[in-house]
Amino acid sequence: METNPYAAPGAVVEDAPVNTDLESRKATRWQRFWGAFIDSFIVGMFAWPLSMWWASHYGINHAATAQLLEKLPFTGTTAMTVSAVLLLVIVAINLNLLSKNGQTIGKRTVGTKLVRTDGSTVEVWRVVVLRWLPLFVVRWIPFVGSLAGLADALVIFGSDKRCIHDYIADTIVITD
Repeated sequence: METNPYAAPGAVVEDAPVNTDLESRKATRWQRFWGAFIDSFIVGMFAWPLSMWWASHYGINHAATAQLLEKLPFTGTTAMTVSAVLLLVIVAINLNLLSKNGQTIGKRTVGTKLVRTDGSTVEVWRVVVLRWLPLFVVRWIPFVGSLAGLADALVIFGSDKRCIHDYIADTIVITD
């Protein structure tokens, strides 16, 4: 039997999966920024009444803040209660999203998610205990806390595009 030199190759070749390399799927710095911005905005929006109540009772200029609160259509106690409940709801939603797909509301909005450096699903305890808690505690230390927050944010400009909290928890943010 003769072979046709112009025939298509007959070898079976498996297609390589697209975007399996985590390095190529890393989220951009802007995606990470906007995801964090959205999450912070949502938490800040719901924490505002609670922070106003706190400032009116324990703030430096509590008299001025108390006057501002008097102009609001709700009382300080009502604001504190509603704010606390809404914050708990947001935390519950974010923890649920993290446990299902490694996302928060902000990450879901910008199309990113959190995974381990080996690509496996990240556990919620790892996010809370290793990714969030250490820097949260350090940020309460006067002066050092501000520097730690700044350093955490600036480390993202390294070649790995990871923050300090990512290194502590062995996580990366990738596009979904």
